Amino acid sequence: MGFLDDQIQAIETRKRRRTLIVPIFIILFFLTLIIGGMLLHSYTHGKSVTVVVMEGELFTGDFSGSGFTGSERVGRNLIGAADDPLVEAIVLRVNSPGGTPAAAQEIIEDLKYARARKPVVVSIGDMATSAAYYVCAYADRIYANPDSITGGIGTVWIFYDISHWMEKEGYAVTVIKSGDQKDMTYPYRPLSSEEETYARDVVNRSFERFVTDITGQRNISRDVVETGRLFRGEEGRNIGLVDELGNLNAAIEGARTLARQR
Repeated sequence: MGFLDDQIQAIETRKRRRTLIVPIFIILFFLTLIIGGMLLHSYTHGKSVTVVVMEGELFTGDFSGSGFTGSERVGRNLIGAADDPLVEAIVLRVNSPGGTPAAAQEIIEDLKYARARKPVVVSIGDMATSAAYYVCAYADRIYANPDSITGGIGTVWIFYDISHWMEKEGYAVTVIKSGDQKDMTYPYRPLSSEEETYARDVVNRSFERFVTDITGQRNISRDVVETGRLFRGEEGRNIGLVDELGNLNAAIEGARTLARQR
């Protein structure tokens, strides 16, 4: 009988264990849900606004510093912030007088990538003019200080002519060239009338794309900005170049608000 009693007791023990396993499993399941919810809540509220800096004159390339910024450097930072799951919005902090249209167009492509994924807000410091404003126009919102300088929408191609000084000083230049216009950007001779016509056509075509892109993004009257005039931030808000007056912190809060509204 002792053996039979031992078997019965073992069976009863296994039953009691199975009976305990079910409620323990249920408790662990709900604890997992609670902890997971807490972690998700912490993750959501732990997201940040990343500030990407665009300072100095804009050129194509991968560099930054000494008053210049490369389009690849700015674009890579925008894409990195856009792909970062811990970033909820991006602020592009701009202090730039402009640069080449090609550099602006490269940055704009990466800005559009970022904007498709999360809000992008611009904060203008001292200035965002010409090609720098070209980039700004593609953001969700633009903040500026009352005396930030913006606008300057237009294109320019500058030629220098020092031929009279060279003649006076006794300098002479001999040029062997493959085509009549190959040396049209060199300062030792003036432009011909044909070259001046061609240069004007290049500038006008570039400007047409420039102003059409900007007015397509912003509610701006073309006749107000096509003169290339500069505007204070306060004036810029009145004509649609700027959305809000405020500093970098205001732009960060604005970006955070846009992220919550998405």
